[in-house]
Amino acid sequence: MKNNIVLIGMPGVGKSTVGVVLAKILGYQFIDADIVIQQETKKLLKDIISEEGVEGFIEIENRINASINVANAVIATGGSAVYGKEAMEHYKEIGTIVYLRLGYEEINKRLSDIKNRGVVLKKGQNLFDIYEERCVLYEKYADIIIDEAGLDVEETIERIVSSI
Repeated sequence: MKNNIVLIGMPGVGKSTVGVVLAKILGYQFIDADIVIQQETKKLLKDIISEEGVEGFIEIENRINASINVANAVIATGGSAVYGKEAMEHYKEIGTIVYLRLGYEEINKRLSDIKNRGVVLKKGQNLFDIYEERCVLYEKYADIIIDEAGLDVEETIERIVSSI
């Protein structure tokens, strides 16, 4: 049953911030998939990436995301969740996927320290490279796209609520 809302998008777009407030408005529970990963592995995201490598992290993220079974929840995913085919198919089955879209310049401004945030960067990649690579995937999986340019958190939430 599709009674969840799954937020996808680049790091820094506000998935967790928007998700918490959206969950309160809807009377849903809020789940931060990155925190679920940290709880299940008992490690910080950046430590998983440094120990397992990017591919290893993506496998762990995919497995854990694909196992999140909830109802009436807003789920904020990590920016790299879209690399996990099984996870994204699972999210499609249990919820409405909302892509919070923001231009590269704004994301670049918001992300001062991508290493400590546990952002998945393959060798030789920079933020612009992953932005280009992921936007295609976000659009592919999204049921709803919310363009956040010029919107504050409340306006973003109003758009989501009126779209679902």
